[in-house]
Amino acid sequence: MGKKVKITVLKKEFYPELAERYLTEGASVGPCALLQEGDEFIFEGNAKMPEHFCPWAWIDIYQSVNAIASGSTFTPWNNRDGQTIVCCTDGIRPVIFDVRAIEEDVS
Repeated sequence: MGKKVKITVLKKEFYPELAERYLTEGASVGPCALLQEGDEFIFEGNAKMPEHFCPWAWIDIYQSVNAIASGSTFTPWNNRDGQTIVCCTDGIRPVIFDVRAIEEDVS
């Protein structure tokens, strides 16, 4: 049993100079094409990735999502209990997420 968790895309970054240097398609690849700023997803437990979420980002942020669902806190680093800010580990096209508990319990 735990809390539902809302995952919101806060920001997408893109480093074209790194893309040109390291990616096959170079800077033409652009920022993450799977997620958009403002996208919201609900995690309801059981390690199930929310529908339409990026599988690679899920692997990166699941530990934090599960911690928030279980009632963990990231204070004093964060100024709000039941919330954390995390990102995927794509070093060229990272996506930053707001992960926060929703007051509803998951049965």
